[in-house]
Amino acid sequence: MLNIIDIAALVWFSVLWGGYTMYARRRAKVVSCLSFEMRRKRNDWMQQMLKRDNKMADVGLISTLERNVTFFASSCLLILAGLLTVLTSSERLSVMLSSLIPWSIQTETQIQIKILLLAFIYVFAFFQFTWSLRQYGFCGVLIGAAPDGRAMPQEEQETYANRAAKVIDQAGHSFNYGLRAVYFSLAALTWFIDSVLFIAATVVVIMILKHREFHSKVLKSLQQC
Repeated sequence: MLNIIDIAALVWFSVLWGGYTMYARRRAKVVSCLSFEMRRKRNDWMQQMLKRDNKMADVGLISTLERNVTFFASSCLLILAGLLTVLTSSERLSVMLSSLIPWSIQTETQIQIKILLLAFIYVFAFFQFTWSLRQYGFCGVLIGAAPDGRAMPQEEQETYANRAAKVIDQAGHSFNYGLRAVYFSLAALTWFIDSVLFIAATVVVIMILKHREFHSKVLKSLQQC
């Protein structure tokens, strides 16, 4: 079974993942970040969409977003299939890791637990990506059913645009949760090497995510648009 260091590393990983998710969600409500700026841009997009006669460009953008999400969802299934295949060969994997990493002796049970952790992460990511995909489908329906904004009172126009943008925003959040899970799965891979490295890799992933969401160059560009 897992030793004390392995259990501590797993708890550390879970707490930091959940904690960062809560932090990013709450922080986005009070400071400018990628989520905040994209929410503003999506609202502007929907307001412009209501004023256009031909909405094919808007439908095309939704289709592009759906293809991106579909790629990640399909990739998750392929990775899960590979992980389940490796799970049946955990004994050979344990021998191989012992020869490659002689200072880290791991039992077959430990290897299986680590593989199951990766499988859980990708199952979670798959559900997030597919939910994001469905929500983008709802966005396409809203764009197709959108009335002529030029014939609407300003208040109704803003209300419709805000609600449509909120649906797109929720789809974007689900995609972000799935993508974040992929990032953390890379940290979980280091657990096969060493538990201390796993702890450090989790911190590195948090730092990368925080920098990109709150301090990246693309955020500064979005703030200026």
